[in-house]
Amino acid sequence: MTDLLFLGIDGGGTKCRARLRDAQGTLLGEGTGGPSNFRLDPDLVWNSILTACREALAQAGLHENDLKRIHAGMGAAGAGQTSAVERLLSRAHPFASFEIETDAHTAWLGAFKGGDGAILIVGTGSCGYGGTSGQCHYVGGWGYEISDEGSSAAIGRELLRRCIWAHDGRAPSTPLSDTVLAEFNDDLEILVDWVGKARPADYGRFAPLVLQHAERRDPLGIAIIEDAAAGLSAIGTRLLDLGAPAICLFGGLAEPLRPWLSPPVQRTITAPMADALDGAILLARTALQGKAP
Repeated sequence: MTDLLFLGIDGGGTKCRARLRDAQGTLLGEGTGGPSNFRLDPDLVWNSILTACREALAQAGLHENDLKRIHAGMGAAGAGQTSAVERLLSRAHPFASFEIETDAHTAWLGAFKGGDGAILIVGTGSCGYGGTSGQCHYVGGWGYEISDEGSSAAIGRELLRRCIWAHDGRAPSTPLSDTVLAEFNDDLEILVDWVGKARPADYGRFAPLVLQHAERRDPLGIAIIEDAAAGLSAIGTRLLDLGAPAICLFGGLAEPLRPWLSPPVQRTITAPMADALDGAILLARTALQGKAP
């Protein structure tokens, strides 16, 4: 296996990342692409994946033809939905081998190298995953429409819902609600039209604004962030109840929301051994070893 190449891919609702290592683990290159949640259009997802891969190859001094030498592992948002994976794989992949798991599984592989523990992903979506003795369980992660508490998409969705309350006079207006409604010219028809076309990342872009206003003690910002943190804390508590001795946080909102989590969950947080990209590489390596005669 000394001349083999391994590629880790981390596909999220906002962007796709890729990392290339050789068999000895030496970093050869990294790249980024666009949104790659498997629930999106397969052509869009493949374009994001290949954009990230090409950038990683270029940094390594390799070319697209070299993809056929590479054993790839991918963790992706939406990969827990079998129909979404089948839809993506209806198009042939360019790799020597290609293993797909959820982004939660690859993040957990990186964090604990397959050992006991749990991870809490807090990005465009959210999901808890982990356990003990290889018996891993998912908690949440079923999409922002009905799940993904604490995620940037869920925060954005809740913000717009409460801004409607303020517009209707059902709740007091605040600087945060005024700012958001002004973006839609204080016209709920414009807001409803926007919602009809919005993707998770579109909702997610409001999360930094909510956090900024929460830090300024805006009542609406505080209420939304407290609710988000309570939802994440409930996911963390369930993971601990399943036997996980520690929790690693991942995702762009992990650190901003960490101070808002419940103290029992905060006390169990530990640093990961590696990230989700290296977890995806471990997925590819383990699968290849399992196929070896």
